[in-house]
Amino acid sequence: MNAISLMAADPAAGGSMSATLITFVLIILIFYFLIIRPQKKRDKEAKAMIDAMKKGDKVVTIGGIHGTIVAVREQTVVVKVDDSARIEFSKSAISTVSSKDKVNTAATAKKDEKADKKDEKVAEEKKEAPVLEMVGPESEEEKGTETPDKEDK
Repeated sequence: MNAISLMAADPAAGGSMSATLITFVLIILIFYFLIIRPQKKRDKEAKAMIDAMKKGDKVVTIGGIHGTIVAVREQTVVVKVDDSARIEFSKSAISTVSSKDKVNTAATAKKDEKADKKDEKVAEEKKEAPVLEMVGPESEEEKGTETPDKEDK
């Protein structure tokens, strides 16, 4: 009797087992695409940024210190913060790097955008606004009625 009840429970258990397995697979896929994959991409970009650091690049540390790279060593970077202040940081402590080329390109792009906007404004001002005539009701004299102000005069 006991064996019969176990056999009857097997098909139901198999169905719930596959539903549970599918649920776990879906959860793993969601975690992969929403958490793991983007993190790997950020790590790869950070590693490329750190490997591309060179003398003269402007950097910001994770502590918020801004400076210019003076020397790049195997594990560390020497950053010039002020005229006489130089601080040595671990490469992993650098949060952002902006090279001289990127800074110059960005400044040139901003200047070009401002010039374009200025040219657009000048072109808009030069355009003549269309002349609109106001068409209203006919004058009171044409209608044949007089206004009370005219009668008093």
